[in-house]
Amino acid sequence: MANTKHGEQIGAHGRAGDRTEYGSHGRQGDSGRQAPQPPGPRPVTGMWAMVPRLLGDNHYLVLATADRQGQPWATPVFFAARDEDRLVWVSAPDSRHSRNLTERPDVAITVFDSHAPVGGAEALYLEATAGPADDPVAALTLLNARLPAGKELTGDDLAPSGPLLAYCADVRRHFVLIRGGDSRFDNVTDTRLRVTRTR
Repeated sequence: MANTKHGEQIGAHGRAGDRTEYGSHGRQGDSGRQAPQPPGPRPVTGMWAMVPRLLGDNHYLVLATADRQGQPWATPVFFAARDEDRLVWVSAPDSRHSRNLTERPDVAITVFDSHAPVGGAEALYLEATAGPADDPVAALTLLNARLPAGKELTGDDLAPSGPLLAYCADVRRHFVLIRGGDSRFDNVTDTRLRVTRTR
């Protein structure tokens, strides 16, 4: 744990509260002061490049699920990304997180480098809906492209002949970590920033 300059304690990625921004440096009026913002969130587009980079650089995601009673569970999963909106992995269908998906398909996902030094962390937060993949063969192809030689998956690894199922998460919203004290923003503690695809 670390303390902010106001004495609040934060974890490795700090306290993450939802935020939206108007651009990578905010909106300013002619005077140089921050312009008033109209009501309602408006996602930023300037930081979207972090999304494909973090998905490409990291091999594991943390998948947060819940059962029918709302009891939470989180597990690390080796994954591959078809693109920024669809992630795939394989798991045993009787594992706790897989059973949870049959009851509650809404999931939260975090992708980050656990070896990053304190103060240098980057993270991607995703809101998604997950379940068995519609195209298990395509999922295996994506995963095998990230696996080392000799560790590739085959159709025999998948049910009904094998112990695994291919799963897919369809991402609805993307957020990136903004570390506390970032000079581009006014946050003292770490926060989440919603980002959208650059057009």
